[in-house]
Amino acid sequence: MRMWTVVSRRPVRGGLFSAAVAGALLLGATGCGGGGDEGEDGVPDDYKIVAGTQLCGGNAVSADAAKALKVITGSSRFEASSEEYSVEQAATDLAAMFNAPHHSGDICRIYTPLGTSEFDLRVTWRQVDPDTTGSPASKFTVLKMGERALTAADEASIQFGCRSDKVAGASAVGHLEVGVEHWATPTEPEGDVGALKDAYATVAHSFALAMAKELGCANNAGLPAKPVLDPA
Repeated sequence: MRMWTVVSRRPVRGGLFSAAVAGALLLGATGCGGGGDEGEDGVPDDYKIVAGTQLCGGNAVSADAAKALKVITGSSRFEASSEEYSVEQAATDLAAMFNAPHHSGDICRIYTPLGTSEFDLRVTWRQVDPDTTGSPASKFTVLKMGERALTAADEASIQFGCRSDKVAGASAVGHLEVGVEHWATPTEPEGDVGALKDAYATVAHSFALAMAKELGCANNAGLPAKPVLDPA
């Protein structure tokens, strides 16, 4: 479920109406607030546009990751995340679901503002078994982060081992993967493939490190403080 189910993005995207909505939102982006009532244009009164570092609970996107989001989406401003889309909530859900049959979930969804070029990024977590991990597809570059880090021009993922009472317990290691993916019909990525790979890896690292910290993983699950973009 996305931030505002009352807003249909495709109709609002086109034509003069889209331009008018975009202008209104950009003018009022920093001052929106209230109970979510809709205005005459069908956009909630408290619709907000924020910087990348304010997304997903405010502690998930580093300054470097915010710059990477601009490389990926072409925008430095985004729809504000709803309360359920935060690293804190995702870590709570993960701890409750660890070793359950369906051990995966959303961390956040990132959208460009209404009235701009539409872009949808999905950030997820899942429990993994490193012994059953196969070889990556040819589009991926393997990086030197965590247990396994892969990046491509439209997605990236980082796998890490976490010792924490919130996951497998302090005496065992829970293996997790955080992924970032362009949620769209598959197409050839547009732009500098190398720059896009670095950008996706940077965003995936930011979320993986934030999750490791939120889960209380020992030594931050061995993840570096800054993304390592050198191929393995």
